[in-house]
Amino acid sequence: MTLLADRLGEIRRSLDPAWDVLYDGFVADLRAAGAASCSPAVGDRLEPFALPDSRGRYVSSLDLLAEGPAVLSFYRGGWCPYCRTEMAAWSEAASEVRRLGATFVAVTGEIGGEAEALRRALDLDGSFLVDVDHGLALRMGLAVRINDRIREAYLGIGRDLALHYGSDAWFIPVPATYVVDRHGIIRFAEADVDFRRRAEPEAVLQVLRGIGG
Repeated sequence: MTLLADRLGEIRRSLDPAWDVLYDGFVADLRAAGAASCSPAVGDRLEPFALPDSRGRYVSSLDLLAEGPAVLSFYRGGWCPYCRTEMAAWSEAASEVRRLGATFVAVTGEIGGEAEALRRALDLDGSFLVDVDHGLALRMGLAVRINDRIREAYLGIGRDLALHYGSDAWFIPVPATYVVDRHGIIRFAEADVDFRRRAEPEAVLQVLRGIGG
């Protein structure tokens, strides 16, 4: 299986270098502000939550974990090429996640049926949860505000996050991946304000192999 990092690198190289300049400044500002530094870590207990899934049914974290461990992946939305690439990699790994007795759960603030559209396009074996107004991401320290430079650049290409998220606050989730065991304890955690980097599915699968179903 091709490393996700290599696939993300291809996406990065395919874009206008001007975006990297903008993103580098944005990421530097977020790091300086300590963004996501208080997000959950290995050994923490996941705070219970309930969210609607992409088909309109409410899903409780307690019900999910009653069935076994879960891989929880926060992503920005199907509009983001890095996120689509990451979710495609999870589509390939999902059968192994299931074989190991776990469930893959993607979380996005994107509304308007976009989460379900991505799930269907990738035929991904898992749940897509819709985090309306980034409520869960905010509780977990995973929501940041887009700065004016990025906002203007996005609007310049017709990318209005207010339409994607149903809010003009211009918050966006920090991509993050967690493995949570059936007792609600986080066994793997990776959250990076540089959204061009994501957790490798194989690293997550190794943790699942270690804890079992």
